[in-house]
Amino acid sequence: MGDIAMKNTTETDTIELINRAVATSQSYHEYRKMVTQYAAEGKTTGPEQSDSYIEYTQLNNRRMNRWDKTLKFSEEVSQKIRAVDSQLIFLVLTESWCGDAAPSVPVMNKIAELNPNIELRVALRDKNLELTDEFLTNGARSIPKLILINKETNEVLGDWGPRPEPASQLVQEYKAKHGKLTPEFRQDLQVWYNKDKGQNIAAELGALLALK
Repeated sequence: MGDIAMKNTTETDTIELINRAVATSQSYHEYRKMVTQYAAEGKTTGPEQSDSYIEYTQLNNRRMNRWDKTLKFSEEVSQKIRAVDSQLIFLVLTESWCGDAAPSVPVMNKIAELNPNIELRVALRDKNLELTDEFLTNGARSIPKLILINKETNEVLGDWGPRPEPASQLVQEYKAKHGKLTPEFRQDLQVWYNKDKGQNIAAELGALLALK
């Protein structure tokens, strides 16, 4: 009985954290407007206003502009997305400097554009650390992290992130060999994203939606 009570309390706390994040979140349009403004002003989201984070914000802003214009899905994935008839929220935790978010969040937006039943909300990780800690990746606050929520029941249906499986495999292999990710590897990872054109992200998110 004690274990059940503890689980229920935890679930209640998580729902409260999600509601708080959704209430203070932004639409994709609002988020993109903010990142564009920060890039122009030499700023970044989050408490660390370092030169590197500012440069990543500026670089990611250009990348997202490109992804917004060029992103296309296969007909198979598009059909899966359009078939979703539940009212869902894509709540994504991210920051403007995150390299993996630059290709991923535009894919999430494209999915939401294809189906009015899916609402994308963007929340900043460092303003929602308690919620982030409920959805760690291998013990780390990795982003982007998407939380799939039933809008009518507040039930968490699943989560995704911080990157598609093939990219995660590349990261794991590089870390195992070199101990940490280098700027050179991060550039190679962006080349992989560019070649993939968002297809793995779209397919994995489509599969997540199919399990709703």
